[in-house]
Amino acid sequence: MILKGKNIVLGITGSIAAYKAASLTRLLVKNGARVKVIMTPLAKEFITPLTLATLSKNPILVDFFNPENGDWNSHVDLGLWADLYIIAPASANTIGKMANGVADNLLLTTYLSAKCPVMVAPAMDLDMYQHPATQRNIKTLKGFGNIIIEAATGELASGLSGKGRMEEPENIYQFIVNFFQRQQTLSKKIVLVTSGPTYEPIDPVRFIGNHSSGKMGNAIALELAKRGATVILISGPVNQLPTHPNIKVIKVTTAEQMFEAATNEFTHCNAAILAAAVADFKPAIQNDQKIKRGNHNLSIELIPTLDIAQTLGERKKGNQLLVGFALETQNETENAQRKIEKKNLDFIILNSLNETGAGFGVDTNKITIIRKDGSHIPYPLKSKDEVANDIVDELSNHINKQ
Repeated sequence: MILKGKNIVLGITGSIAAYKAASLTRLLVKNGARVKVIMTPLAKEFITPLTLATLSKNPILVDFFNPENGDWNSHVDLGLWADLYIIAPASANTIGKMANGVADNLLLTTYLSAKCPVMVAPAMDLDMYQHPATQRNIKTLKGFGNIIIEAATGELASGLSGKGRMEEPENIYQFIVNFFQRQQTLSKKIVLVTSGPTYEPIDPVRFIGNHSSGKMGNAIALELAKRGATVILISGPVNQLPTHPNIKVIKVTTAEQMFEAATNEFTHCNAAILAAAVADFKPAIQNDQKIKRGNHNLSIELIPTLDIAQTLGERKKGNQLLVGFALETQNETENAQRKIEKKNLDFIILNSLNETGAGFGVDTNKITIIRKDGSHIPYPLKSKDEVANDIVDELSNHINKQ
């Protein structure tokens, strides 16, 4: 049993869907997991602690201390004990507090202390789920690296029908099983990921850059970490970086800095995925002082930057994998295929600025994976999280064949 010996903390919030937590607890315990349940005070109005204590075979935790004997319920110890923390059901109120760092009960302080992966199964009425504030909070939790188990569509407690139902316990259980199975696929592997843009300074206030947000590279790094890999994320200047115990972030600004970091780290990695939009050229001269505006044209000589992919391809050992990206506007497949050969890549991810919804700054992407043997795997437009899943699947397949 994949769950045998796994430590799972189940958080239950004040929602009518709390009754489903009984079935979920039973499934987890029956299949070998050790389960500790934390309830918010309001959750006790929907399902009794006695029911959950009986099913989990552990006392139910609600308060910071036991009022009968004064024993302290340490949120820190709970966070360290757990292999997984799942909050099901997660109300709109709790999701909002999680997204904003509010810690006014044991469930939330444990969330903020948890070192393990966190899953969230939303449960609320249709309008609450669709509200921009709730969607923003869910997006924030995804950015933290939390795993969202999407709400189901169906009849709601209000009598309305729509999206907002907590997913059924059997489906959540299978989701957890699949998670632990996948978590093991890249354990003990070290993967380097480059992400974001590089900025090449013209003077102290101006630079040459591009529109990369780092969203694709961040999503890949998170997916790798969730599958057990140790991830070295080398990121150019971006607004947000993923947080996960398995991710080590190295911040850089220029192509040269990214080159130095990548070549230093690649020596002890099993694979590298080069998702960064690295500048191909930089100013030949970087002025120490701000260039003043004049009445004449200004010419800037550009020189090539160091080629990270080609250098890593030349240094790659037989047991290492190297994955590149190709962002093309014309002759896309042919250019990507040539890049595989020239830079000694194992496969390449092709995306196009010609595709609506793909490219820089958006939350979706449309890719084609091109292998060294010339075979192509096209994918439809998906969220970048889903695209990251497809890319890491391909990497896992290559690693398993070695």
